[in-house]
Formats: sequence, C-alpha cells, structure tokens
Amino acid sequence: MLLINSGANRMSTQAPQARSEQTMVALEIGLLLLLSLIWGSSFTLIKVAIPTIPPFTMVAARVAIAAILLALISAAQGHSLPRQGQVWTAFFVQGLLQSALPFTLISWGEIHIASGLAGVLNATPPMFVLLIAMTTERGRRMIRGQKILGVGLGLAGVAVTMGVDALSGIGTAPALAQLAVLGASLCYALAPIWGQRFSKLPAIVTAAGAMSSAAIVMLPAAAILEQPWRLAPTAQAIAAVLGLAIVCTAIAMVIYFRLIHTLGPLGTTSGSYLRAGFAVALGIALLGERFTWSILGGMVLIVVGVVAVTMPPPKRHVDTGKAGPLEPRRRN
Repeated sequence: MLLINSGANRMSTQAPQARSEQTMVALEIGLLLLLSLIWGSSFTLIKVAIPTIPPFTMVAARVAIAAILLALISAAQGHSLPRQGQVWTAFFVQGLLQSALPFTLISWGEIHIASGLAGVLNATPPMFVLLIAMTTERGRRMIRGQKILGVGLGLAGVAVTMGVDALSGIGTAPALAQLAVLGASLCYALAPIWGQRFSKLPAIVTAAGAMSSAAIVMLPAAAILEQPWRLAPTAQAIAAVLGLAIVCTAIAMVIYFRLIHTLGPLGTTSGSYLRAGFAVALGIALLGERFTWSILGGMVLIVVGVVAVTMPPPKRHVDTGKAGPLEPRRRN
C-alpha cells in the first residue's frame, strides 16, 4: 500500500511539472512568433525608408535610437550598464554580429541581387548553427534527427514560399553579393552563440550594451560615407525609421536575448524561417502582392520545421546545467 501511495504521489507531482514545462515552451514559441513577425515587418519599413534615407544612415539611426531607448528603460528598471572593459568588448562583438555587420551586408547585397534570392540566402542561419555545432564534441552529441529534419523542412518551406524563381539567380547573380548575404546569415548564426555569455545579465542590459556598441560603429560610418545632414527624408521615411528603431530593434532585441537562453541558438535562429514567411504574408496583406497556394504550403512547412527545432527532445541524458551550441539553458 505504501508503494502504491508513493507512486501516486510522484505521479501527482510530475503532472503539474509537465504542464508547467509545456506552458513555458508554448510561451517561448509564442515569443519566437512575435519576434519573427516584428523582424518580418522590417522589410516593409525598409522599403518605405530607403528612397530618401540611404542604408548606412538608416542603420545608424536605427541602432542609435534603439540604444538610447534601451538604456533609458534599463535605468528606469534600476539596472546600470556594466563598467568592465571585458564586458564592453563582448558587447562590441555582439553588436557587430547582430546588427552592424549583417544590416550593412544585406543592404549592399540587395543592390546587386533579387530580393527573393536574398530572402532564401538569408534564411540559412540554422544551417550554420548546425555546422558550427558539429565542430564540437558536445554539439555532435546534442544533434538529433528531429532538429536536422526541422532545419531541412524550414529551409524547404522558405524556398517554396519564396518560389522557384527566387532561386534562379544562384550562380548568375554577382558572387560577392551572394557571399555578402550569406555572410550576414553567418553573423546571425554566430550572434546567439556568442550571446550565451551574457546569461547573468538582464536581457534589457545586454540589448542596451550591444546596440550602443553597434551605434558607436555605425554613426561615424554614416557620417563619412553618406553625410546624413544633407539628406531630405520624407515624413513617411522618418516614421519608418522610428518603427525600425523602436519596434524592430529595441523591443525585438529584448525578446531576442531572452530566447537565446530559453530556446537556445538553434531555436532562436529558426525564427529566420518564420521571418521570411511573415515578410511574404505582409507583402500580400499590405502591398497587394500575389497569393499562391505554394505560399500557403511553404508556410506550413516552415511552421512544422520550427516546431521540430524548438520542441525539446525526450530526456535521455543527465542535465549538467551547461548549454551547448544547440541546447538552451535551463531557466531557474
């Protein structure tokens, strides 16, 4: 009887714990959807701004405004930015990988190649995360068929959503432009792996530090290359840049640094698939672009792939509390 009672007690405590874990996973996937929607909308805002605000100036304004806003929010919440030079060196690398380099590479690359091809090439960060993980012993142990299948399904979904025509430029478009967009994807793959080192800092502090570092790089570059004080941007372009800075950068970065420590680098970068899908959907809804059934089929593949990547696998090993390149850290 005692054995039966003890077994029943364990089952009664395990059930609420399982429900709690499922609720947390659902919350993080919901935040990933929100982040992907926010970043997917950035393509529309960039289209509005780019005619009168050139790329370097746009990126500089975007990260500078976001840095100021994030620093103010951090101070209002009682957080102070770190003063250690080592931490700011890490922020500088994070700002380069997450914002300054990829924003610039994509902007330059899209001058020379079609946006559809750029969209497919820019959906490859999860592939890079897998390749990086395979170079480490812990990463090889953590790779499972579920995640590999999810990465493949997501990439196939992006290709189907964008359409076969989006791939037609491969091999014919300027090689340096293709490499630039792929370089941006590599930056997006490295950024969450590097960002795991900030697990002891609040997400708002990490975001403020990274964006401040990116602004330090981009403001002089914009001043030298584009002389923004001579520009005459339209009101719509200014509004678009404010949207990019406040929503697509400041708010998005807080969500992003949270997801790095909950879903892990691979789960977070899987949002690049969703971002491509949302960009197409918003183009249909807001810009009158054509809907096809292949778009719907591709988005289904994207969702299935993201679920496969982000859902935790069955527990088959003893948790050491350390996260590898593919594994999210446990939240206490």
